[in-house]
Amino acid sequence: MRAVCPPGDSPPPGLRVRLLISFAALFLSVVLLQLGLGGLAPLDALSGAQLGFSPGQIGMLGSAHFAGFFIGCWWAPRLMGEVGHSRAFAAFGAAGTIGILGHVLIDDPYAWALMRVASGLAVAGCFTIIEAWLQAKVSNETRGRAMGVYRVVDILGSLGAQLLIAVLEPASYVSYTVLALLSCAALFPLVLTRAKGPATGTAPRLRPRLAWERSPLAAAGVVVSGITGAAYRMVGPLYGVAVGLEADQIALFLAAYVLGGAVAQVPVGWLADKFDRRAVLNWLSVASALACALSVLSTGAGITAIFAAAAFFGFATFPIYSVAAAHAHDFANDDERVELSAALMFLYAVGAIASPVIAALLLGGFGPTGMFAFLAVSHVLLLVFGLIRMRTRPTPDSRTRYTYVPRTSFLIGRLLRRRK
Repeated sequence: MRAVCPPGDSPPPGLRVRLLISFAALFLSVVLLQLGLGGLAPLDALSGAQLGFSPGQIGMLGSAHFAGFFIGCWWAPRLMGEVGHSRAFAAFGAAGTIGILGHVLIDDPYAWALMRVASGLAVAGCFTIIEAWLQAKVSNETRGRAMGVYRVVDILGSLGAQLLIAVLEPASYVSYTVLALLSCAALFPLVLTRAKGPATGTAPRLRPRLAWERSPLAAAGVVVSGITGAAYRMVGPLYGVAVGLEADQIALFLAAYVLGGAVAQVPVGWLADKFDRRAVLNWLSVASALACALSVLSTGAGITAIFAAAAFFGFATFPIYSVAAAHAHDFANDDERVELSAALMFLYAVGAIASPVIAALLLGGFGPTGMFAFLAVSHVLLLVFGLIRMRTRPTPDSRTRYTYVPRTSFLIGRLLRRRK
C-alpha cells in the first residue's frame, strides 16, 4: 500500500508504525539477499581454486555474474509491469537459488558461469523490485531517513557476506546449501506481505550516450569504478590465496575492503560538496593508484599490512562511482536524472563484465603485481582524462548534493530523486 502524506506534514502515528514494519520487511530481504547471493562470489573463487579451475576460468565466473546483473537491470522493470512485483520478485529469487544449488551438481567452470548469470540476474531483479517498492512507499518527508537506513543495511549486508567465507568450507555441499537457504529466505518478507503492490512505473530508457553527453569524465569514472570493484570483489580471494591467507583471513581481508569503502563516504562526500568534483576524482585516482602499489608491497609484509592495504584500497576506490554520478547530475535537468542514473549503471556494468577475466589472467600469469598494475593503469588513465577535462569546462555554478549511490539497479536514480 502506498503511503503518501501532504507536503510538510508528518505521517500519523499509526501510519508511521505501518511504514516502519513495511520498511523492516524490505530491509530484511536486502540483508538476506546480500548474505545469500553476495556470499557466492568469494565462495566460488575459493571453491574454483580448490577444484583446479584456472585463474581465467575463475575470473570468467565474475564476468558472468555482471552479465546476468545487466540483463536483470534491463528486464526487471518490464517483468514487474507484466506479472506484478511479488511474482517477479519470487521468479528472480528462485533463479538465484537455483543458480546457487546448481553448483553442487557439476564441477565445471562453464556450467558454473551459466549459474552465475542466474545469480547476477537475481541480484539485479530483486534489488530493482525492492527499490521500486521503496520508491512507492516513501514521501519527501521520509525519503532521506529511508535511504539512509537502506544504505547502511546494504553495506552491512555486503560486509556480512564477506565474513561468511570464514565459516563456509570451499567446494562443500553444505556451504552452497546455506547460501541457497539464505537466498530463499529473502523471498518471505516481500512475497508474503498483505500490502498491495505499488503501481508499476515505466521502465527508464537506456541511453548510455546520455552519460557521456552530460559528463565524459563521469562516464569514464563509473567505467573505472566497475573495473576496480569487480576485479577486487571477484578476484580478491585469489589474491588472498596467492599471498598465503587462510579462508577466515580472506574473509577479514574482503571485509576490510568493504569497511574502508564505507568509512570513506563521509569525508569524501564532504570534499565533493565543498570542492571541484573533478579535483576530488583526480585525487581519488591518485590514492587508488597508490593503494595498488601498497597492495603489491604488502604481500610480503604480514597479515596486518595486507588488511591495511585492503582497507585503504576500499577507501580510495569505493567513492569514485558516487562522486562521478554526482558530477554527472550537476549537468542534468530533473527530467533526465532517472535515465542518467540508468546510463551510469550501464557503463559501470560494462567495466565490471570485462574486468574479472583480465584481472584473473594477469594474476595467474604475473602474480599480484600483474593484477594491481592493470588496476593502477586504469586509474592513471582516469587521472589524465580528469586533468584534461578540468581545462575543457568550468566548474558548474549550481551542484547537486553528494550522496552514496548503491550500485543495485537502474531504478536507483528514481529512488534518490526528491519529488516536488
